[in-house]
Amino acid sequence: MNETIVMTVDGYDRIDGRNAYRSDIKRLTLGAPLLEENKKMQIAAQIWKANADGQPEIHMELPIHQILDLMIFLSRTLLYFREAYRLPLLYDPDKPTVERIGVQGGVMPVAVCTDNPNINEAIQTFSQALNDLGEINGERLRVLTRILQEME
Repeated sequence: MNETIVMTVDGYDRIDGRNAYRSDIKRLTLGAPLLEENKKMQIAAQIWKANADGQPEIHMELPIHQILDLMIFLSRTLLYFREAYRLPLLYDPDKPTVERIGVQGGVMPVAVCTDNPNINEAIQTFSQALNDLGEINGERLRVLTRILQEME
């Protein structure tokens, strides 16, 4: 198992947001993919949980580009909700697309999910949850911002 892992975060259960000290996610790793469906990728991130015997086992694996795509998606969503309070429903039903982000010769269309029949209630709940998580997310965003600035 460890022959493909290059970077690790052990003890993740102690810092797992509101699950800190109660989380079953014990470890994060980066290295060559371990799951067959990701073998064509060069690097993947793994999330490890303890099994019934207390031994770590892979719970989830994502290729690095999917993690970056999720970060782009999340970051754009967070920016959107900074200003969404200006709209009566927190979105414009006639223009649900927030932004079309160019990636890899295509686009990542970030939009409010108007297919959700309960979107008006769901978006209110989502917005409140983002506010409630402000301290936890804010700290991580500040760290991420600092690291991204160092990379430039």
